[in-house]
Amino acid sequence: MAHAAEGQPSPGEIGMQDSVTPIADSIHVFHNGILLWTAVLISLLVLALLIVVIVRFNARSNPTPAKFSHNTLVEVIWTALPVIILVVIAIPSFAVLTDQMTMPDGQRKYLGSNIFSFGSVDVPAPAVTVKVTGSQWYWTYEYVDQQKSFDSTLLDEATRLAQTPVQPRLLAVDNMLVVPVNATVRVQVTAADVIHAFAVPSFGIITDAVPGRLNETWFNSRKEGVFYGQCRELCGKDHAFMPIAVRVVSAEAYAAWMAAFQAGSIADANATLPPLSAAPAA
Repeated sequence: MAHAAEGQPSPGEIGMQDSVTPIADSIHVFHNGILLWTAVLISLLVLALLIVVIVRFNARSNPTPAKFSHNTLVEVIWTALPVIILVVIAIPSFAVLTDQMTMPDGQRKYLGSNIFSFGSVDVPAPAVTVKVTGSQWYWTYEYVDQQKSFDSTLLDEATRLAQTPVQPRLLAVDNMLVVPVNATVRVQVTAADVIHAFAVPSFGIITDAVPGRLNETWFNSRKEGVFYGQCRELCGKDHAFMPIAVRVVSAEAYAAWMAAFQAGSIADANATLPPLSAAPAA
């Protein structure tokens, strides 16, 4: 078994991709702590009950079955216990969900890894706003404040294999979404044709892209690198071939990239970035 890599899946992996945002931090703690142990304990309880039933109430051990059909104590327990479990799960669940759906303003604190706090992580207000439009079958990224946009499509195999290093199959794209590190990115998500879904596991974000509707999410990556995602809504025959690649770079590299983009084309902007082999491991 392999642990999921940072920014992309690994063959035979177990577990989620490494977290690089406060949103993903809280999701990981919620899943690996509360949900996983709750599921394990419930499974062990059910297994123990099954063993008791098999041993004590088979035809050999219990040839004369009992005649009663109700037991008030048992019925109270099996009603109350699931309610208590759901309440315990719901309290941090609502808090984690609220963090995901609340755009940072520079004042509100976020849970991060400490999901039982009232917020301990400072997150700045959005510095970049990107409008993401899903189409059959590619993504369009528009930098709203700069009014600049480009399309991002799956990289063909010949080009992908010619790269150094070789990017992951079915995840490599021709034009990556470029954002600065340690900056809050507001992501506005919509679609041009059918329903898509914008998802990047290492960021802990997934948002439906619905035609005629503008949904919103955000992320703040604390690490540089390339982080991959995919459309998560069945959107047609090439649903599996519209990947997402987000390249997180330094503030200086982002400023140079954006200046070149505003002055020229997306190719000019990409030419300012360091080679992928020189980027921090992702």
